[in-house]
Amino acid sequence: MLDSITDMLNRIRNGQAVLKEAVSVPYSNINYEIAKILEENKFVGKIDKKGKKDKRLIDIDLKYEADSDNRQKKNPIITNIKRISKPGKRIYRGYNEIKMTTGSGGIVIVSTPKGLMTGKDARKKKLGGEVIAEIW
Repeated sequence: MLDSITDMLNRIRNGQAVLKEAVSVPYSNINYEIAKILEENKFVGKIDKKGKKDKRLIDIDLKYEADSDNRQKKNPIITNIKRISKPGKRIYRGYNEIKMTTGSGGIVIVSTPKGLMTGKDARKKKLGGEVIAEIW
């Protein structure tokens, strides 16, 4: 697998499409940091590291909201995930060029010299960097 971030985002998207309770993704430091940001912003439920050494996984509990008309049907909290910077085409932005997401409640994940953070935090701290993904 070449791009673990895209793999993680696709597993979350596909898991929500079939209404899974949780998904497991291979552990990497960047995947864990992205999962923590998603948890802090209440896009996913609890995250948990499991396993040892080469067999480590991140378990991510997926969140849904109940449909107002039909209690059984669930709507995913995450309506869309878009990978911005890719291995073949890196996208870098200054702090004043980091745009806010379309619609309310979305976030942009940015890799800055101070670590991964949301676009809002990067703008506050006046830090630019690589735009990883957009979630809403």
